[in-house]
Amino acid sequence: MTQTNTAFRDALIKSLRGERGHLPTINAITDINMKLASHKQEELPYSIYQLVKHMSYWQDFLLALAKGENPEKPKSVSESWPEHPAPSDKEEWKKTIQHFCDGIDEACHLADTLAIEEPLDAWPSETPGGLLRNIASHNSYHLGEIVIMRRLNGAWPPPTGGFPA
Repeated sequence: MTQTNTAFRDALIKSLRGERGHLPTINAITDINMKLASHKQEELPYSIYQLVKHMSYWQDFLLALAKGENPEKPKSVSESWPEHPAPSDKEEWKKTIQHFCDGIDEACHLADTLAIEEPLDAWPSETPGGLLRNIASHNSYHLGEIVIMRRLNGAWPPPTGGFPA
């Protein structure tokens, strides 16, 4: 592996975890209670719960592609958004957060172990590294929305602090 590939892998893993330009992603979501996760403000199109489910949907989809699988493409982007703003109960919310965090761990593992620069058989114009970078940027984009939603609801900073670690 070249020094460039090693540097890209390291930067990619840090971006997936949220260690570059902002606090670690898990620090911004793991302490959110069900009430806040379910709250949908009139001015906003979705709740934090819906955001995390949406992030997980695309994270799962892109992880499958990065591993060389061929997941069914959604007919519409709307399929990636849950209809209801709230989980059915606290256990569902806990599982939603855990699934999302497990996906970040899997993405980091893939970044560290796959030939991230090799074109994918099912999608020759794309590489695992490109898909993992897409996960990092998509999650970062929506993490910013979650931070703003937390601020609007007086739930910022999280117990771990609100600045990069």
